[in-house]
Amino acid sequence: MNERDSDSAAALLIAAGHQFTANEDDADIFILNTCSVREQAERKAIGKLGIMKRLKEKKPDMIFGIMGCMAQSRGEELLQSIKHLDFAAGTDQIHMIPELVEDILKERKKSYLGDRTSPDSPGIDSHRFEPGEKQYSAFVSIMRGCSRFCSYCIVPFVRGPERSRDAASIVNECKMLAERGVKEIMLLGQNVAAYGMDNTAPPPPPGVSPFADLLTQINDIEGLCRIRFTSPHPAFFNDRLIQAVAELPKVCKCVHLPLQSGSDPVLKRMNRPYTAEQYLNVIRSLRALVPDITFSTDVIVGFPGETEEDFNATRRVMAEAAYDNAYIFKYSPRKGTKSAKWEDDVPQEIKEERNRILLEDMEQALEKRNRALSGRVFDVLAEGPSKRNPNRWQGRTDTFKNVVFLPPPGVKEGDIIPVKIARTTAMTLYGEIPDGM
Repeated sequence: MNERDSDSAAALLIAAGHQFTANEDDADIFILNTCSVREQAERKAIGKLGIMKRLKEKKPDMIFGIMGCMAQSRGEELLQSIKHLDFAAGTDQIHMIPELVEDILKERKKSYLGDRTSPDSPGIDSHRFEPGEKQYSAFVSIMRGCSRFCSYCIVPFVRGPERSRDAASIVNECKMLAERGVKEIMLLGQNVAAYGMDNTAPPPPPGVSPFADLLTQINDIEGLCRIRFTSPHPAFFNDRLIQAVAELPKVCKCVHLPLQSGSDPVLKRMNRPYTAEQYLNVIRSLRALVPDITFSTDVIVGFPGETEEDFNATRRVMAEAAYDNAYIFKYSPRKGTKSAKWEDDVPQEIKEERNRILLEDMEQALEKRNRALSGRVFDVLAEGPSKRNPNRWQGRTDTFKNVVFLPPPGVKEGDIIPVKIARTTAMTLYGEIPDGM
């Protein structure tokens, strides 16, 4: 989501007459997009701003700004404490950045904008395309904010309540991207499954899912080949959405479904309105309709009060869910959240151990599952040369498996080509173009 916001800001500045540079030393305007989900991210942002002071000393007229979650929650404070910082634009003020820059160029004064705007605020659909650039993949924001108030999460406080964009504006943005040659779109939202049901309590009626309706409209766009989305809340993943994921041919058969914990008591303290069994029923229902579907997840270990029994419950759920990837976080209190008031009573060494066990469990199981894919042919979206071996290319299957292969003559980034799997590891499939193709 931060990457999408950064791209919007860059596109708006380019439209206002500025030029983009990837080199910090060449820049006259430096904007840091910030995150507040974890305290470490805030520390890194402040550290980066401190380091960038050297550029201000070389270029006294250089403009420094921050945007995003940290700008929303701490913008005024940082403008006072960091002398070379010129402006802070909150999470809903991206469209105002070009105007902020122009005002500073005319009259050097610090500026802060943190007001909320509509979910379809100007510029949210702006994308940066370099001249002659062929872009095969793009992000599209479909909603802003979050109204779930998980007890460990700061996002609702810095991004505001759920606000869904108008479906027609989203579809038009996707059509524009397809016309520019984009083959794959990733739909973004803190809780995409709640799209069109802003601020409602789960669960929704089994047959009602505005998000599924949106997926159906985007699936009909000519030129688009793949639709991905992140991240849905399990409590909103109802029968209608399950059916859409299974039946719509362009919707990729891989789902990021945050678990957070497999223990019902911990889920309750987290304010996650589902049980482990309800979560697994979503997994089971999708897998029954799409046997090859893959899943990834988010998990927190060491949440306040988490016992060995709670941890083992998480381990059991993860084993049945059979994830291809898991982002496992060791709990740390986040100021301003409900759980920050509770005792952080799980020792750090136990958090480390639980983190290690879950990763090892997943890797061992995934290595075995991937081994069974040898000999199969998959359609792979070519992404370009492999980072480890430029003679080979890498790409992704519909199920988001990473595939490394010898590129056929004339292949281009964004092409979808068949690849036969020759060997596998836990994280990567290696293949070749089948004979006669």
